[in-house]
Amino acid sequence: MTKYQIIAATGCPTGIAHTYMAQEALEQAAKNHGVSIKVETHGQVGIENALTNKEIADADAVIIAADKDVQAERFAGKRVIEVSVSKGIKDADQLIEDVLAGEGSIRKGENVKAEAGNEKTSSGIGHNIYKNLMNGVSHMLPFVVSGGVLVAISFLFGIYSADPSSDQYNEFAAQLMNVGGLAMGMMVPILSAFIAEGIAKRPGLVVGFVGGLVASNGGTGFLGGIISGFLAGYIVLGLMKLFSSLPKSLDGLKAIFLYPVLGVFITGIIMTLVSEPMSAVNQAMMDFLSGFQDSNPLILGIIVGCMSAFDMGGPVNKAAYVTGTALLAEGNTTFMAGVSAACIAPPLITGVAVILFRKYFDSSDRNAGLVNIILGSTHITEGAIPFAAKDPLRVLPTMMLGSSIAAVLTYMFKVQVPAPHGGFLVLPVVTHGLLWVVAILIGSIVGGVILGMIQKRRVEKAAA
Repeated sequence: MTKYQIIAATGCPTGIAHTYMAQEALEQAAKNHGVSIKVETHGQVGIENALTNKEIADADAVIIAADKDVQAERFAGKRVIEVSVSKGIKDADQLIEDVLAGEGSIRKGENVKAEAGNEKTSSGIGHNIYKNLMNGVSHMLPFVVSGGVLVAISFLFGIYSADPSSDQYNEFAAQLMNVGGLAMGMMVPILSAFIAEGIAKRPGLVVGFVGGLVASNGGTGFLGGIISGFLAGYIVLGLMKLFSSLPKSLDGLKAIFLYPVLGVFITGIIMTLVSEPMSAVNQAMMDFLSGFQDSNPLILGIIVGCMSAFDMGGPVNKAAYVTGTALLAEGNTTFMAGVSAACIAPPLITGVAVILFRKYFDSSDRNAGLVNIILGSTHITEGAIPFAAKDPLRVLPTMMLGSSIAAVLTYMFKVQVPAPHGGFLVLPVVTHGLLWVVAILIGSIVGGVILGMIQKRRVEKAAA
């Protein structure tokens, strides 16, 4: 069996692009430094290239580049550098250098004493909260996407095709609507369950799921799912601490009886009590956003565009996207249209730039830009990250401008997108689909020309 000097784990909330881009960056950086590395990925398809216990034991150090739970407890006693997945992409060389220089900290675990380490690599409270939230979001997305697409397809048979009292009624369309609605209805419980699972591992899963069901039934929406997830996770942690003095022979009883029964009871009671005020807050937030978008598409489009392109798959982007999915579940299909446009634009911007300013980009950038046309068309924003990482101070504002133009025009054209993902694949069910494409292309072309001019100036300045 090969012995690896460095092992790593990468993972991003959506598990579509960031995970594998970080893997590739770390592998290339390790190759450049002449060291062996094995990178385990935690993507949407699950764990790939899994690390064995022996590989972990034999490794000199560990790099965790993730914004979700990657089972870091396995690395107890190892020297660990832990950063966000975006840093794994942008700062891969520096991470390898830091590992070789002996930086990092010994990860705490059973029978392992903590040692002082580099503070910049430690995982803070804020990052842990974000990771747990994104753990819920990453598991929620397939439910939202599958359900949203099926519901969207049902509309192909007519807007009222699922209504038995309508002349448009179609039994197959009604089944699609029913199945898709059930998948969408799982959004809040799944979100809550996997936030709790990120905090308290498997014992938190069932408590978080039930807490999410209470939140969903109580009308608290997406906000209630977040609160119930964190509440359930920390209640289970509290129960673990409370019963830690019980004999080890009772561990099975604790896992299958005490934690779920008491956890579900406490979480359920609390969520029931807070459901009414939270439902009012949730409804007020939805009403505010809906009213705001109807009255001022310009400002809303700028906000959505800037958020979506600011970190392209990071927490700011996810805030806009998750808000869109939450509103979609409430029946608001307009907000998601702008979010989708703003997420599609950045990779298309890079495609436009490499086509119009081909000679100013190297072959790898040209290839990446062309691939990004496909990624962008399917609502995968992350492909634009390598371009932004090279010159974030100029490229990110360009992406934000292009995304904002696309979003503003989308709202002005009153486009409606009933599916939370899929990009141009869902065009058949998009209201004013042609205008939506026009809005995205205008934003992408404007951004692409500016990005190309930036690259041209950079190349000419370097050659001078």
